[in-house]
Amino acid sequence: MTNRLPPFDAAHATPEQKAVLDEILSGPRGNLNGPFLGWIHSPDLAQHAQRLGAFCRYRTGLPLRLSELAILVTAARWHAQAEWSIHYPIAREAGVPEALAEAIRTGREPSFDDADDALIYAFATGLYDTKRVSDATYARAVDRFGLETTVNLVGLLGYYALVAMTLNVFGMRADDQTSLPFPE
Repeated sequence: MTNRLPPFDAAHATPEQKAVLDEILSGPRGNLNGPFLGWIHSPDLAQHAQRLGAFCRYRTGLPLRLSELAILVTAARWHAQAEWSIHYPIAREAGVPEALAEAIRTGREPSFDDADDALIYAFATGLYDTKRVSDATYARAVDRFGLETTVNLVGLLGYYALVAMTLNVFGMRADDQTSLPFPE
């Protein structure tokens, strides 16, 4: 699939689009890699979504490794080429084991050396598979991370599902992406 969006020229951006771009570029991301050039065609959506994304990526209360693991599970479930390509190196640098990431990417049942990794995986896959989280998994998450962080985990999974949908619908790829982690 090719990118379905018209080319975006920042020189011709509306004031609303410029405000969103400036906020993204001056924030912790510092780049437009991902869904942002899709959302920019609706600046109001872009502004709300990118602010939610900054929260979900950097302030959920989860360690970076666990956030990135949840993002990889989401990318694999949606076969989101760009999402995986952007977050895989971040996840690996944050400590997600190669074998765990590869099992998730290929849809095999992973083995876990870390109980927190297993809990994040069970929570995310339970939600994606059954559209619910079992009482036992929910209780383990609240016991381990607290209620607020568990609520934030749900938000993180929902946000990155929105990212995956955006990337997939518009055929977006990561900057400099040369290979696809999932079959088309």
